[in-house]
Amino acid sequence: MDLLYSLFIAPFADFGFMQRALIGSLMLSLGACPVGVFLMLRRMSLSGDAMAHAILPGAAAGFLFYGLEILPMTIGGLIAGIIVALGAGAVSRFTIQREDASMAAFYLISLAIGVLMVSIRGSSVDLMHVLFGTVLALNNEALALIGGIVAVTLVSLAIFWRALVAECLDPLFLRSVSRLGSPVHFIFLGLVVLNLVGGFQALGTLLSVGLMMLPAAAARFWTARVEPMCVLAVLIGFASCIAGLLLSYHASLPSGPAIILSAGVVYFASILFGTRGVLRARIVHHRHRTA
Repeated sequence: MDLLYSLFIAPFADFGFMQRALIGSLMLSLGACPVGVFLMLRRMSLSGDAMAHAILPGAAAGFLFYGLEILPMTIGGLIAGIIVALGAGAVSRFTIQREDASMAAFYLISLAIGVLMVSIRGSSVDLMHVLFGTVLALNNEALALIGGIVAVTLVSLAIFWRALVAECLDPLFLRSVSRLGSPVHFIFLGLVVLNLVGGFQALGTLLSVGLMMLPAAAARFWTARVEPMCVLAVLIGFASCIAGLLLSYHASLPSGPAIILSAGVVYFASILFGTRGVLRARIVHHRHRTA
C-alpha cells in the first residue's frame, strides 16, 4: 500500500504545483476532447494543428509588451486565432481555394511571424515556453481562465449539439434546411480557438492540439456513436493527463510531452485492441471465412 501511495497519490497530495497541473489538465481534457471529436468527424484534424500555430503571433505580441503574463498572451492568442479562422474560412468560401489550403497558408505565415516576434525580445528559453508550455507552472489565474473556457465550450456544445452533429454528417443538407449552417461552422471554429488558447497555457502552441486530437482519434476505434465517443475521449484525456504527470514526476521528464505521449500510447493500443481496431477486424474476417 505504501508503494502504491508513493507512486500514484503522494505526488498530487504533497505538492501544490502537481495539484494545479492535474486540475488544469483535467479541465482542458473536459473541454478540448469533445471538440477534437467533432474536428475528426468533420475531417478537419489537421486544421486543429493549423489553428494551434495560428494563435502564436497574438501570444507573441502579448509577450513583447507584457512578458510572460497569462492574460495579455491569452487575449492576443485569441484575437490572432479568430482572425486566422475567419480569414481562412472567408478565403475558402469566396474563392476557388479549399479550406485546408487556405488554412495551411494562414498558419504557416502566422507561425513564422510568431517565432520572429518572440525571438526579437526573448531568449530560446522564452521561445520554448511559448511553443511547449509549462503545465507544472499553472497558477490560480490560469486555472480560472481554463475553467471559463471549459464552461463556455460545454454550454455551446449543449446548445448547438444537434447542428454540429448534422454538419458532420451532411453540411450541405444542414445549410439547405436551416440558417444555422454557416454560423455553426464559425462558432465551432471559435470553440477550437478557445480550447487551443486554453491548452496553450499548459502545453504550448505545438502540443495543445495533441490533447485535443489523440484521445478523440483513440475513441474512434471503440465506438461509432458521437455521444459515447465524446465521453470516451474525455476519459482517455483524463487518463493521459494523470499518467503523463506521474511519468514526468517520477522520471523527471517534461510534463507536456509526457501527457501527449501517454495519449499516444492509448491511441496505438486502441488501433490494435479497440472494438473497431485491427485485431477485432481480423478476427471477424477470419470467422466469416471459416463460417
